[in-house]
Amino acid sequence: MKAKLVSLLAQANIKISDQQIQQLINLVNLLNKWNKAYNLTSVRDPQEMLVKHILDSLVVSPYLQGDRFIDVGTGPGLPGLPLAIINPSKQFVLLDSLGKRISFIRNAIRELRLTNVTPVLSRVEEYQPEDKFDGVLSRAFASLKDMTDWCHHLPKENGYFYALKGIYQEDEINELNKKIYYSKSD
Repeated sequence: MKAKLVSLLAQANIKISDQQIQQLINLVNLLNKWNKAYNLTSVRDPQEMLVKHILDSLVVSPYLQGDRFIDVGTGPGLPGLPLAIINPSKQFVLLDSLGKRISFIRNAIRELRLTNVTPVLSRVEEYQPEDKFDGVLSRAFASLKDMTDWCHHLPKENGYFYALKGIYQEDEINELNKKIYYSKSD
């Protein structure tokens, strides 16, 4: 598994330490173990998890601006946990409305010895943080319009939305552009 992860990271031009590589492998092992009992993800093969969960989560890392991020609808901590592993100086809040997912995240934080992750059990619309975030992350969470509608209260004034989408979502971007245009003209 390590050789495949190292190869994937090299292809994506992501440079991390051996310790971080091991933490990512340990995360995959935890996901695989907990997935059997809690059905956290439809991906069952650990080798496939390296691509669909780890690498897919990490590709946004070079674009993260700021120090404080929230991962909304995090599920089993994706992309938040992999990003926290390779960005130990940044803080991540992982938000989900299902207790079993937050239980998994708490266990992963403990097992992986992560000090920069805070799990929160809440619906995004109900979550009211004391401080705003530099970035709002989501992966397979909602349409871009719904994401910005439900999460508008989370970023700082100059904060960013990072929506990890599998393919270019032209229709969602067009809908979002209409919303932004009408919001500015009101």
